[in-house]
Amino acid sequence: MKTQNIPQMDSIKELTMFWDTHSLTDFEEQLEEVTEPVFERQTETLININLPFKEVEGVKRIAKSKGVEHKALIREWILEKLAVESVY
Repeated sequence: MKTQNIPQMDSIKELTMFWDTHSLTDFEEQLEEVTEPVFERQTETLININLPFKEVEGVKRIAKSKGVEHKALIREWILEKLAVESVY
């Protein structure tokens, strides 16, 4: 009987589907110890803020004049302020 190789997967869903139907013991010879993390924790968090329409339009105008997305500009401003306040 030919030994099957562990397939390369690009998603956790694919991995889950594969291992739901296969036994780890069938692939013991192909396994190796991993010392570094395989899945990193998310290092960013999405937040929502409510701003008056007028302010949002102002931010969009400034962002357009700088050639950036308004969300990127807001992020840049927040990071600049945090640096000034020596938060991190």
